Amino acid sequence: MKLLSDEYLADVRIRPFGYGDEARLRRMSAALSRVSLYTRFFSGTPRVPEPYVATLGRLDHWDRDALVALDDDVMIGLAEYARVPCHPERAEIAVLIADAWQRRGLGRLLTRMLLPLAARRGVTEFHADVYAGNAGALALIQHTWPSARSARSGETATFHLPAPTANAPSDGPALAGSR
Repeated sequence: MKLLSDEYLADVRIRPFGYGDEARLRRMSAALSRVSLYTRFFSGTPRVPEPYVATLGRLDHWDRDALVALDDDVMIGLAEYARVPCHPERAEIAVLIADAWQRRGLGRLLTRMLLPLAARRGVTEFHADVYAGNAGALALIQHTWPSARSARSGETATFHLPAPTANAPSDGPALAGSR
């Protein structure tokens, strides 16, 4: 599969999670394999968990925010951050991409748009727990944070990742310490 081209991206719309997206996210479950669900939620859930859907329905767009990717009116991707309450400068980051859209650059695009948004809101570090067998997520982290290293515990790789610098170029995130 090729990465998304400008022509291909013309059909994909990225916007904040909003009205009607809870139902779109529930429908997106049908486009996710059990492997994709397991690697995102670390459990054998047959669909996107309802408590997760409800949490996204209560986003405040400051401490927790999400961007969605739509193909027509169909949700094909989601990237979110959630601030760590006892450390407001830190946030958990997660990405979920429909199986047919994986490994085409959509996760990279969503992340590239989400990181500066969180940084403008005071997030200076991201935290990500990744299933060690999730090659796509590991590749995304390696591409975005080339010097990233993880701490491993069982089948989980934990990353602490810097937010982009304030003067990040528009074509992608410039990361603190990556120059």
